[in-house]
Amino acid sequence: MHADKNGEKHALFTHKKIVIQYNKDQIIHVNLTQEIPKPLVVGKKLDMTYSVKWSLTNVTFARRFDVYLDYPFFEHQIHWFSIFNSFMMVIFLTGLVSMILMRTLRNDYAKYAREDDDLETLERDVSEESGWKLVHGDVFRPPRNLVLLSAVVGTGAQLALLVLLVILLAIVGMLYVGRGAIVTTFIVCYALTSFISGYVSGGMYSRHGGKTWIKSMILTASLFPFMCFGIGFILNTIAIFYGSLAAIPFGTMVVVFVIWAFISFPLALLGTVVGRNWSGAPNNPCRVKTIPRPIPEKKWYLTPSVVSMMGGLLPFGSIFIEMYFVFTSFWNYKVYYVYGFMLLVFLILIIVTVCVTIVGTYFLLNAENYHWQWTSFFSAASTAVYVYLYSVYYYYVKTKMFGFFQTSFYFGYTLMFCLGLGILCGAVGYLGSNLFVRRIYRNIKCD
Repeated sequence: MHADKNGEKHALFTHKKIVIQYNKDQIIHVNLTQEIPKPLVVGKKLDMTYSVKWSLTNVTFARRFDVYLDYPFFEHQIHWFSIFNSFMMVIFLTGLVSMILMRTLRNDYAKYAREDDDLETLERDVSEESGWKLVHGDVFRPPRNLVLLSAVVGTGAQLALLVLLVILLAIVGMLYVGRGAIVTTFIVCYALTSFISGYVSGGMYSRHGGKTWIKSMILTASLFPFMCFGIGFILNTIAIFYGSLAAIPFGTMVVVFVIWAFISFPLALLGTVVGRNWSGAPNNPCRVKTIPRPIPEKKWYLTPSVVSMMGGLLPFGSIFIEMYFVFTSFWNYKVYYVYGFMLLVFLILIIVTVCVTIVGTYFLLNAENYHWQWTSFFSAASTAVYVYLYSVYYYYVKTKMFGFFQTSFYFGYTLMFCLGLGILCGAVGYLGSNLFVRRIYRNIKCD
């Protein structure tokens, strides 16, 4: 039913035209169009008719979903160019990190590796030293809020493996075809990979001498699920208040909770115990001094807060084009199917994050600031801050959403996504920096 140009009268389409495309004995596509509008008059009867047309098509049953895929949009040249641009960024960053750091460290290694230095030369070298070598007695000091850092690093390691696994399954199994298949796969895979979060968290917590094991295990197992549950509960309450079909059914919430309580939670606890016993032995290259070394004042751009905020710029730059396609598929109702692109972008993000975080950690240690653990985490996690700021731009420029309901759902689900992205990137950044720090202090004479 529609109104005429003057908006005074209404008409009703009285004919339904159905076109059915088939291939052999299988229906491929059905299209319904409305025709023959007739004005609505009080007391007048209208005849409703329909017609059916069978049309042979060459599209196979396996490719029937292709009609919903927007090939020109997702395979546009800008998409290919963004991948190439990000790949060149990876080459540049890895080359820069290798050249600057190894060139700088080679001289330090040579100086510390000399076995024939007399006492006077050695004392002169030590008195002239500055930078990262002076903090060797504090660099492996346990970080503040160790239990929380262990939990987020373990959760981030699990999310990194989870995202990689879901992308590979989407490439192999075409998960975009089934409604809700991606979300279902994500929930099931999250539960099955919970062992990883416990293992990484437990090993890290044990290596730093943690004592409150119950708190560590529970926090690791429940941190990310409860953050998502909190956001989801608020959004679900809003949806129920507005009477929207977007509200998650109570039965679905019960199923998700049962999966977490009986699969995810026990696996995380088991992983913590295994990580504590198998990879929890302290293996620091340098002994930690009893008295902490005072941290000298440095220029503003070498402070942990500035290093943390600047660290997310390049990782965000490597993915922001892909974020446009992801946001468009989620909020503008396009089917995202180019998971090969997503896999490349994800791997590029991991490499760029590790390289940038290593550089930031090196600058921080060179400024004689040994509080690198949380800085390396936040330096990588700040990528999510820039993604969230981009989502604000996307909301006002690329969408036509309005009202409290749509706005709350948009920014609520985006916040959930950015929390996961921040924890993932932060864990990758910390683990990369941890390997780097252990590598550079392994070759110096600490005592």
